[in-house]
Amino acid sequence: MSGGPADGPMSDHPTEKCGVVGASLSARDAALPTYYALYALQHRGQESAGIVAHDGFQQHQHVGMGLVGDAFDEADIDALHGSAAIGHVRYPTAGSVDKSCAQPFSVSFKGGALGLSHNGNLVNADELRADLAASGHAFTSDGDTEVIAHDLARNLLDADLVDAVERTMERIHGSYSLTIMHDDTVLGVRDPRGNRPLVLGTVEDGYVIASESAAIDTIGGDVVRDVRPGEAIVLDDDGTGFSAHQLVDRDTTAHCFFEYVYFARPDSVIDDELVYEVRRNLGRQLWHETGVESDVVVPVPDSGRAFASGYADAATEDGSDVEFAEGLMKNRYVGRTFIMPTQEARERAVRLKLNPIKSTVEGQSVTIIDDSIVRGTTSSQLVDLVRDAGATEVHVRIGAPQIQAPCYFGIDMATREELIAADRTADEIAAEIGADSLSYLPLSAVTAAIGKSEADMCAGCVTGAYPYDVDGEATDRDAERPTVTPSSDD
Repeated sequence: MSGGPADGPMSDHPTEKCGVVGASLSARDAALPTYYALYALQHRGQESAGIVAHDGFQQHQHVGMGLVGDAFDEADIDALHGSAAIGHVRYPTAGSVDKSCAQPFSVSFKGGALGLSHNGNLVNADELRADLAASGHAFTSDGDTEVIAHDLARNLLDADLVDAVERTMERIHGSYSLTIMHDDTVLGVRDPRGNRPLVLGTVEDGYVIASESAAIDTIGGDVVRDVRPGEAIVLDDDGTGFSAHQLVDRDTTAHCFFEYVYFARPDSVIDDELVYEVRRNLGRQLWHETGVESDVVVPVPDSGRAFASGYADAATEDGSDVEFAEGLMKNRYVGRTFIMPTQEARERAVRLKLNPIKSTVEGQSVTIIDDSIVRGTTSSQLVDLVRDAGATEVHVRIGAPQIQAPCYFGIDMATREELIAADRTADEIAAEIGADSLSYLPLSAVTAAIGKSEADMCAGCVTGAYPYDVDGEATDRDAERPTVTPSSDD
């Protein structure tokens, strides 16, 4: 997904959802390392950023719109006192785009102070919201994170933290990786299918939980392990350790394969797999499954590079004379395409962002390597760019399967009507985007490169069958959503 999440809704790729952080330290404020960790997760959300800290007596919060560097200044960080903190970067997939939905969501109630950061998406948030509203809960946003926070706050009135989390997990259904702070206790929770990543790490004076291991690397920490699906990790208040609680068990997981294909940083390790090596292996599989002879292999920056590198290496090992070369130069300082007022301006934005290196492609047969196609708009413009620069042939190879159905679990992906592959074959799509040929990587090859079985992956956007009970959609396993029984608060 060339260009990444900052391309906005008019881009040819899905956009990532959110990133979460939690930290409990022994001898210093946790806000600054949390801030740096959020910087490392900026690719997971660019609409808003926030941190909630607790100093043992009271909660301190700051949230702002925009990138992490725009949302905070030095005074904001200095005001966030306390050795416990959670943080969040957001791209909205459920809820409005305004400060009321910026996270972490925080609330004070008679059971204490609660903060919550959420990566994922619930599919039963509306019925939970209605149930909680009927028992007197007032909501200030339309996001599903507030629904989780209200349910957890209610349970904390008559249960300890771990039991309250378990009760909430019994009622919510969908994808979630959470960092939670109750007073000055921080914990991380991963949904029973493990759809979104969550990792535990240690720093010199405490422990950290984050969406990706790269965030822990950034603050000088070491990864301990992934948070297991259905597990809650509670960090000791003094930063000296943690306790693990397996609250829910499932026979299979539902890891999102797009985390490996695009969303996660290539230097992150997710569920014991280095993302960069997975993408290299996907590129190798792409050559073995769909390789085409050409003069040069050109990645679509940035995420296409690892795929193209693996593809070219596998081709060379098989005796091909193909050359790996940078043929598209990316301008990193162009704004989001969705702010462009007309379709003509949006199309021009592609040329502003990506410019062909003429000496690489002129007079050459070119294979463009990208990680996915969603709407097809950017792909057709890229093909035109390369042809206009003098390429004699333009082939396109995609390191993921055809995206034929929407995602309901925290990825901002197009509707079926917008998905170019929903009702077209690869040959038909090739004709539409103007490529001489187009091939995708089959799902079986993707799961083989990741090292997991199809039964343990979420591939609903490819198959149209989902690992959670989504209204109006098929399921690929026993995924009945919990019955929401009317609740009553004391």
